[in-house]
Parts: sequence; structure tokens; C-alpha cells
Amino acid sequence: MAISYVHMLRSATTFHKSNLSFSSYDKRRRTHTLAMQSSDRNIVTDLKVDTLLESIKWDDKGLTVAIAQNVDTGAILMQGFANREAVATTISSRKATFYSRSRSSLWTKGETSNNFINVHDVFLDCDRDSLIYLGKPDGPTCHTGSETCYYTPVLDLLDEKQAEGSRSALTSLYALESTISQRKAELVGGNGKPSWTKRLLQSDKLLCSKIREEADELCQTLENNEDKSRTASEMADVLYHAMVLLALKDVKVEDVLQILRQRFSQSGIEEKKSRAPKKPEEN
Repeated sequence: MAISYVHMLRSATTFHKSNLSFSSYDKRRRTHTLAMQSSDRNIVTDLKVDTLLESIKWDDKGLTVAIAQNVDTGAILMQGFANREAVATTISSRKATFYSRSRSSLWTKGETSNNFINVHDVFLDCDRDSLIYLGKPDGPTCHTGSETCYYTPVLDLLDEKQAEGSRSALTSLYALESTISQRKAELVGGNGKPSWTKRLLQSDKLLCSKIREEADELCQTLENNEDKSRTASEMADVLYHAMVLLALKDVKVEDVLQILRQRFSQSGIEEKKSRAPKKPEEN
């Protein structure tokens, strides 16, 4: 079981300002009081971080494995090592920081390339001998320019297959997105075999009619009390056709998931109110 600690530290570093009116003297006294409170909270936070660091099982060199993972796609971006100072720096700066064994010094991913990994949370594994930096990368993570450092499939190597470019370790959703992108590229290049995906990509009318049709069939599984497998099947159809539309609009699934993540802490009603009104259609 992975355990998140960053959210436990947040309460010790935040406080709310009141809306009261103060005289000049009261304002100075309040400023001094707030400074003391802030200092006290920093001390509490430092103590919590120290306690956390003490609980990690460091190896004989004072290091632990640190894995960076994309908060939206779930992709494993890279793996490095971290010591106590690197973990503490990551928690305070929210930038993925590691310990370089070759240089014997700390390094923050992106300090030379500007491709930082912005850490949203840190997770420890059940044995507390490795951790995950869960974050959002600003750009490619690998020095080769690849989005992740994991793009060499071992089974292809064992089968002596010639890799056609890099093939990232994709989950089912992103493997589907990659396939749809390939079909779109084949249309531009004028090669490849005919496929249903290509037909959809070539006809907005067909694609939109299929999305509406599949969405209706998904709703029918609820209205007609159909079994779960039927619901899953219809949802798969909706998802596939919607992803073809995303490819046509050059929108990534990651972009959609990022928006969903940003809405987690927001009321759905308030979020809808905050949306910009749709532009009226021209006659």
C-alpha cells in the first residue's frame, strides 16, 4: 500500500486571514502575531518532515529509490535515487529532486532543461524503502527527448524484433490513443490499409452520429437494467469514438484528465457557473 504524506503537511502550512479592520497599532501587533504563528507552523512542518524522513528505510549509503510518475497519465517517467535532503527539498519546493551518485550532489530534474516535474504528492511504499514523486512534467523527461525514460520493450528485444522508433510503456487507454494517431498519420501520408478509424476520421458527420448513437445505447443499459458487461461494452464504444474526435481536434487524453483533476476540489455546480458562455451561432 502506498501512503501519501504531502497532504498531511499542508494543514500545518496554511492559515486563513480574517476580514476584521484594525488600527495602526493593532495591525502591527497582528502582523507580529501572524509572523510568530507562521514561524510556529514552519517548526511544526519541519518536525513532521523530520519524522517522515526518519520512517524511511534508507540503504547503507543513505539513499532510497525515487520514481517519478505522471499524475494524469500514470506513465512512469524516470527512476533515480534520493537522500533525506532530496526528499525534503522535493516536499518544500514541489519540484522532483534526486541525489546524483556520480556527482555526489543533489539535482532537480529540469534545472538545466527547464523540463521540471511539478510534484503534486509523494507516496511511500508499504515497506518504506522506495517512493513515488507523483507530478506533472513540463516537457520530455528523458535526455533523449522521449516523454519517459521507458521506451524499450524487453519482449521485442528477446524476439529480436526491430523496434520502429520508440515505443513507450503505454496502458490500454494510451495505446488506443497511439493507434488512432497512427491511423490519422497514415491518412496524411496516403498509406496503410483501410480501417473503420480512418473512415471516422474522414467524415465528421459519421463520427458525430456514432458518438450520439453509442451514448444513447450506453444510457439504455441503465434504463433497461442491462447487466454490467453490457454497460462496460457500450462505454468502450463511447470512449473509442470520442477519442477519434479528440484526435481530429488535436486534443490529448492527458489534457482531458488534467481538467478532471483540476475539478476534483471544485463543486460541479460552481464549475459550470464559471464556464464562459457559448458564442451564439451566426445565421
